[in-house]
Amino acid sequence: MNHVYTVTQINLYIKDMFARDYALNRIYVKGEVSNCKYHTSGHIYFTLKDSSGQMACVMFAGQRGGLAFRMQEGQSVVVLGSVSVYERDGKYQMYAREILLDGAGVLYQKFEELKKDMEKEGLFEQKFKKPIKRYPRTVGIVTAKTGAAIQDIMTVTARRNPYVQLVLYPALVQGEAASASIVKGIKCLDAYGVDTIIIGRGGGSIEDLWAFNEEIVARAIFSCNTPIISAVGHETDTTIADYVADLRAATPSAAAELVTGDIRDLFQDVYSYQHTLQFHLRQKLQMARNQLRQYQLKLEHASPLYQANQKRQYLMEKENRLQYLMKQRLIEKRHQLEILAERMKGVSPLDKLNKGYSVVTDEEHKIIRSVNQLSKEDVVIIEMIDGDVKASVISTQIRRHE
Repeated sequence: MNHVYTVTQINLYIKDMFARDYALNRIYVKGEVSNCKYHTSGHIYFTLKDSSGQMACVMFAGQRGGLAFRMQEGQSVVVLGSVSVYERDGKYQMYAREILLDGAGVLYQKFEELKKDMEKEGLFEQKFKKPIKRYPRTVGIVTAKTGAAIQDIMTVTARRNPYVQLVLYPALVQGEAASASIVKGIKCLDAYGVDTIIIGRGGGSIEDLWAFNEEIVARAIFSCNTPIISAVGHETDTTIADYVADLRAATPSAAAELVTGDIRDLFQDVYSYQHTLQFHLRQKLQMARNQLRQYQLKLEHASPLYQANQKRQYLMEKENRLQYLMKQRLIEKRHQLEILAERMKGVSPLDKLNKGYSVVTDEEHKIIRSVNQLSKEDVVIIEMIDGDVKASVISTQIRRHE
């Protein structure tokens, strides 16, 4: 009685054992559906059984994306999920993540294994993806010649860019010979020299699309020198070809959208480039004109005629300036002369004569300044304003100052 455990402890211990078992964490289980119930919460409860046993299963509402059909009693299915213990009841059950109808389950397992192997090889890596031309001239198509895929591609291409040439390789896209036919189509169009290749078909079951999951098709896509767009099935369908291709399209119509750029966008780009080019050309032309005008002005300034006119203009300006300065100088000098003339009037003999004074000189016209220079009977000349008087000295008398 040293080691006693509770029921909960035992159930948790067993659950932990299940969780550590790698095989039980991801396992495919095949069986017949029984006691299937869709709960109002969105969960699905059912039982898988075969001739010798049965297993409780549950698919939670969050995993319902892994179920593409409505489950019914008696269906043979393959369930992908994990096995664990529900500790409250002490019972183990399977927690389903994906449910496939029987037949598809085996193919899905093969799909997962091939996908895992090719991913390890690096066939899905982005560095190997080739760019898709926006405006290809020729587009090769590997699909059935009577299917809806080719019609969708032709319709979309004609609407977006009617100048693209479509080259169809009518391949088998379903059945045992489909994979070899698709590989041959890829190689043929690659050798033909198209710009881009579209491989694809319409939607269907995993069996219908299986040719695009074959390894020979995947390796043909990877080895192709021409960029390839994979357009297999509907948006929810995914194949190995989608992972290896340079670009994946959800549908054939979407592939046509991706491979053919809208010609209207191209025309709009051309118009925009034309407008931009014209704008820059006008700017360049205006700059060239301005530069030419500058050169023209420089040439005119450097010409002999222009230089002569400039010198002539310079001389004329100097001449006018000289005349102006001379005139100003004459005016100044006349003014100074007038001032000096006024000053000279006070000492001018003529001015004295005009006032009634006379100038007395001897016969040699030497001015007599004092009576002491004269004697009786000396001859003197008296200069008046209007003439001279010759006289003889009768007597002299010295004026005495008080």
